[in-house]
Amino acid sequence: MSGLSPVNPLPNATQANAAPRLLVADDDALGRDVLARRLEKEGFAVVTVENGRKAMERLEHERFDLLLLDIIMPEMNGTQLLEQLKSSEQWRELPVIMIAALDDLDSVAHCIALGADDYLPKPFNPVLLCARIRSCLEKKQLREKERAAHCALQESQARLAAELAEAAAYVCALLPPPMTGDIQTEWRFIPSTSLGGDSFGYHWLDENHLAMYLLDVCGHGVGAALLSISVMNVLRSQTLAATDFKKPAAVLSRLNEVFQMDRQNDMYFTIWYGVFNKARREIVHACGGHPPAILLTGDNRESATVVELKAPGTVIGMWRDVCYQQLTQPVGPFAHLYLFSDGVYEITRPDGTMWDITDFITLLTRPPSDGQSEIETVLKHARAMQASDVFEDDFSIVKFTLGGSRHHTKQP
Repeated sequence: MSGLSPVNPLPNATQANAAPRLLVADDDALGRDVLARRLEKEGFAVVTVENGRKAMERLEHERFDLLLLDIIMPEMNGTQLLEQLKSSEQWRELPVIMIAALDDLDSVAHCIALGADDYLPKPFNPVLLCARIRSCLEKKQLREKERAAHCALQESQARLAAELAEAAAYVCALLPPPMTGDIQTEWRFIPSTSLGGDSFGYHWLDENHLAMYLLDVCGHGVGAALLSISVMNVLRSQTLAATDFKKPAAVLSRLNEVFQMDRQNDMYFTIWYGVFNKARREIVHACGGHPPAILLTGDNRESATVVELKAPGTVIGMWRDVCYQQLTQPVGPFAHLYLFSDGVYEITRPDGTMWDITDFITLLTRPPSDGQSEIETVLKHARAMQASDVFEDDFSIVKFTLGGSRHHTKQP
């Protein structure tokens, strides 16, 4: 073995920086002894046994980095032991190099098919011996590193998923409770697989004016959710300085000043904001690049017409000094108002086509059947259309039933 450089030690499972531990199973006592001395000279820790049964006993109580396994042995031959090892989760990854005579290549081929990593012909060539052992140990170490990296990635993904779920639960906890009485609300908020930036709210500004809004921050993730929550809290607490919250155009203009995207990690958002005047039965509304609200109104359900409440206005935060407009819409004795994000209608079908807003509005304003609300009908249809309960974007929709006299629950 003179002239060979020692094998670089690789850590085993029991002791860092220790010499790799090799188990040699060979019924030839002389050959076994010669092989052990050669390997020890190269810096390996070697344990020898004379058959497969004893090799199995050592494996059950000790950890080894590699097994040198003779094919022909009494009690349990090499092929039998190899089959047992490769069928076990505990030893499947243990590198195995078969030891065989040059005239027994059929048995070697069979062992390779069973999962052996390599083979060494008798008599041993010293250079080939160390090269193949080194190669197997390096592959083992690489597999262990890959496995550790994969486990770390899975743990990281699990933590991220848990954090996103916690963030989604937090967003849901901030959403307003349903209102009951003459003015009623019903909503559904289903976060996508990646936490999105949808949020909405409603609250009384005074005895006659109900503010209503729904916004959608660009992108997904915790950053989008944080910006969405920030905007929702500003609206709910009415903390925009020098702003009349009964005037939607003024609210959007002030939001555009405060939430410029260069101060919000390049994120912007769309929003629909309206104020329902209960006494005058009218909605004043403005829009910042958001889908229109849908109003179904008239003397009764049968005679009601569909009105799209949309006003000129671009997204919030992208440009400065934007002029937003507000429009006024009369509301009849019967009135259902729907606010929603684009996640409720931009649904990709299995064939790759997309459901559009026209189809969505048609379904939304169709009289509900089977005791389901309009929102439940839309949600059920969207899930069936994409053949999944998981949405690519947040699914956010709010229904307002705008009755006559004021009655509401206290907002948090």
